[in-house]
Amino acid sequence: MLNRRHLRIKVLQVLYAYYQAKDNDAINAEKELLMSVDRMYDMYLFLLLALPELLRAAENRQEELKKKMRPSPEELNPNKKFVSNELLLHLTKNAELIRLSEQRKVNWLGAESQEMFRKMFLQMSQTSLYFEFMNNGVSGTDEDLNFVLQIFKQEVANGALLQHFFDDKSIYWSDDLDLCASMVIKTLKTWKPGEEIQILPLFKPNDDEKDFILTLLHKTIQSEEMHQEDIVQLAENWELDRIAKMDMLLIKMGLTELEFCASIPMKVTINEYIEISKFYSTPKSNVFINGVLDKATEKLKYEKRIAKIGRGLLN
Repeated sequence: MLNRRHLRIKVLQVLYAYYQAKDNDAINAEKELLMSVDRMYDMYLFLLLALPELLRAAENRQEELKKKMRPSPEELNPNKKFVSNELLLHLTKNAELIRLSEQRKVNWLGAESQEMFRKMFLQMSQTSLYFEFMNNGVSGTDEDLNFVLQIFKQEVANGALLQHFFDDKSIYWSDDLDLCASMVIKTLKTWKPGEEIQILPLFKPNDDEKDFILTLLHKTIQSEEMHQEDIVQLAENWELDRIAKMDMLLIKMGLTELEFCASIPMKVTINEYIEISKFYSTPKSNVFINGVLDKATEKLKYEKRIAKIGRGLLN
């Protein structure tokens, strides 16, 4: 489920907090990192579970309208295209999603959550997207899937009510929504009628992502003094106190990855930290970081501090 760039960002956030703290504790930093990554999976599940909740809100709304003093013919016999959506119905019964929800205690129980989904459905029901779906006369698997994908993007992932919920729920989720939403979309696209949707795992079996983030975290901390000296040499025309703290941290992480992550090509490492700097540091940081890390590759190779496994990784 996770991609390497987002994992690097998670390590960056934890390291930044680590160096800002008065009492630096690498063990606590590791716990914070693993918790931050784990909580991303909860967000992924919350987003998946939001879709069945919209269906339930629609069913409840239809029942409410039937109980009016003088319901209209349309209220007594409502259009059931949305509440009959095959994909939404599948998600309400998906065994793995239910199991994970119960295991991780991720759910939308409670009056406050139900009220939120009632408001979300009412907002959705006023959109042109919903009107066209309900009245276009088209049915079938593709129609149901395409509508759910559009509703998820427009009304769930980008909905103000849900974003407010995530902002209040966890400080770890401020940068995670785009990635988690993209993984939900990837999950939904695997749907085939008659088959269970495969819920993505946090870490792929036999993957080294967990080892990667722990190596990046601990080796960056352990190599602090050595990498500080490297930067003094590599940025010889710069005074250290003129270098932004975030730039320093990104360079140190880049040096760590070049040295200790044997299976990652050097070009990939440099490009990743350049891209991350565009979002987390100053406008000119990417040029500075590119220059320092590019010079670092020659220095580290000359000092035999890089040991890459595989062809082409030193390029």
